[in-house]
Amino acid sequence: MAKRVSPPEAAALLQQGWRYLDVRSIPEFDDAHPTGAANIPLLHAQGGRMVRNDDFLRVVQANYPKEAPLVIGCKSGGRSAQAAALLEAAGYTQIVDMRGGMSGEADTFGRVNTPGWVAEGLPVERTAGPGASYAELAKK
Repeated sequence: MAKRVSPPEAAALLQQGWRYLDVRSIPEFDDAHPTGAANIPLLHAQGGRMVRNDDFLRVVQANYPKEAPLVIGCKSGGRSAQAAALLEAAGYTQIVDMRGGMSGEADTFGRVNTPGWVAEGLPVERTAGPGASYAELAKK
């Protein structure tokens, strides 16, 4: 099981050269994402619902070697945990799952128990850097 880290811990890893892989849908990523993040959705927003991205693993493997240090993040922590488990099962060795995602992780009563990237005041951007959009990454 992937190590889970808080957003501030994830930000510290990024300062050390780790890459942030945002597994949210393209519209969610385009709305705002951690500065420098790359987008490979685990699920696609389609017709008002979320559907599995059958190319997820292929696109990750085409862009990142198995030893690449990757912080996996999403909206609140659910999809990133799934993606981290999938990547570890595929042989990735340096995967951490960021708890709380962009929006924060809530308990069953809706109370935030792990603040997200935004609530922690960490840097965000609204445009993907060169080679970081799903359209670009999927071409490999």
